[in-house]
Amino acid sequence: MTPRIAVGGFHTECTTWSPVLIAAADFRQLRGPEILAHPEFAMLPGFDAEWLPTLHCRSVPGGPVAASAYAEFKAEFLDRLRAALPVDGLYLAMHGAAYVQGMDDAEGDFITAAREVVGPDCPIAASYDLHGNVSQRVIDGLDIFAAYRTAPHIDVDETKSRAVRMLLDAIATGIRPIIAWAPVPVLLSGERTPTTAEPAATLYAALPHIDARPGVLDANLMIGFAWADEPRCTAAAVVTGTDRAAASAAAEAIASAYWAARNGFGFGPHVHSLAACLDIAEASATHPVVISDSGDNPTAGGVADRAEVLEAVMQRGMTGVLFAAIADPPAIIACYAAGEGGKLRLKLGGALHPAGSPRVSVRATVQRLVGKGPDRQAVITAAGNTIVLAARRRPYYNAEDYVPLGLDPSSFKVLVVKLGYLMPDLAAIANPGIMALTGGVVDAELERLPITRVPRPVYPWDRDFAFTPKARLSERAS
Repeated sequence: MTPRIAVGGFHTECTTWSPVLIAAADFRQLRGPEILAHPEFAMLPGFDAEWLPTLHCRSVPGGPVAASAYAEFKAEFLDRLRAALPVDGLYLAMHGAAYVQGMDDAEGDFITAAREVVGPDCPIAASYDLHGNVSQRVIDGLDIFAAYRTAPHIDVDETKSRAVRMLLDAIATGIRPIIAWAPVPVLLSGERTPTTAEPAATLYAALPHIDARPGVLDANLMIGFAWADEPRCTAAAVVTGTDRAAASAAAEAIASAYWAARNGFGFGPHVHSLAACLDIAEASATHPVVISDSGDNPTAGGVADRAEVLEAVMQRGMTGVLFAAIADPPAIIACYAAGEGGKLRLKLGGALHPAGSPRVSVRATVQRLVGKGPDRQAVITAAGNTIVLAARRRPYYNAEDYVPLGLDPSSFKVLVVKLGYLMPDLAAIANPGIMALTGGVVDAELERLPITRVPRPVYPWDRDFAFTPKARLSERAS
C-alpha cells in the first residue's frame, strides 16, 4: 500500500542583532501542489509515496520573523495538515535558525505543534541546514533527522532524500528510529568552517562511515547558527539510529572530534581586513578579484545596506568595480523616477539600518531598471564604477542573478558581493576570491559581538574550560 506522506515546513535564518524584521511578504510561500512543482522539492516524486503537500514558507535570512507572520504561517500549515489526515508520515523541510519576535526555539514550537496534530505514532522526519540550531524540544518532536554535510551547500537534494528515505523505510519496516544528540559549547561562523577546508573536511568525510555502523542510520555535525543570541545556540552532533547505545556513542564521538578540532578552525589565507583586500585588488594583474563583504552578508541575515566598501573604494579613486548589491528602497524610487539615462545625486547606505552604515554621496547615471514592485533593481554608474541597487535584501551569488541586469561580472576588474565564502558560480570566476572582515550584524569575527543569552562558557568567547560530551536521547526513545 502506498504510504501517505504530508510535506511542509518553515525555512529561514535569523540574526537577533538585526533591527530589520522579516515580514510575511518576504517569504516565498508554496501551497498545496505548488510545493511538488517547485525545483526545491523535485526529488519527492521519485519516491514511491502519495505526497500530501501543505504549506512551505522560505525567506532570505534576516532579522527576527515578525510574530504575526509566524502565527499566520503556523496556523495555515496546521490547518492544511489536519485536512490531509490520516497520514502515514510527515516530512518537514526546515533550516533550523529561525528566530521569531518574542519566542525562543521557533522550530521547537513548529515541530511540537505538528506532532500534536499527527499524533504520537506518526513518524516525522526533518531535513536541516548544518547552520541550524537544535534543542531538546526539536529532538523530542522528531523521529528522523538529516542535515547538510557541505558548506557551501551542494548536497541539499541529497539531504532531503536521506530524510525521506529513512521515513519511508520506517513506515515499511515498522521499526521506529530514535535520535541521540550531544551539544558542543562551540559557536563558529560559516566562514571559519567551510567543509572544503580542514579541519571540517575530515570531520564531515567521516560521517558516511559512521552511518555504516550497526544501529546507526544517519550521522550529523551541526555547526549551528552563531549570529543569534538565544539559549539554544550551540554546535551539536545529531544521530538518527535504531539502537540507543549505538546512536549515543556515535553522537559522543562526533562531538568529541569537533571539540578536539576547535582551535584548528580559522579564516584561511584568503581572508583579510577591508584595506588589505582593496590593496590586493589594486595590485592584481588578474580579474575579476571577487571581494566578499562578509559582515553585511544577507545569506546569513545581514542587512545588506552597508556602504563602507563603496566609501573606501571611492576614497581610493578605484574604478572598474561592480558592487552587487546595496539594498536601498529610497534610492530605487529615485532611480525609477529619473528613468534609464537619468542623472541624479544619491546618498547610499543605511537605508534599512541607519545607525549601521555611513551615507555615501554619489553622482549617478541610471543604466538599467529591472523588475516591478518589491523586486525592483537598478544598475547605476558613479565615479567609474557600477553599482546594483535592490529594493529588497537579497544575495547575488548565482550567474543567473546578473543576466537580467545585463551584467557580466567576469568582465569587471573587481566584483564586490555581500557574502561570506563564495558560492560555486562566483568561485568559478574569482581570480582571486578574497573575503573582507567587515563589520555588521553578521560580523564573522564573532568575538566582537556581545552575547548575553547564549549559555557560557562557549568557545571562542571563552577558551579556558574543559568539556566532555554527553549524549541525550529523544523523549520518544524512552
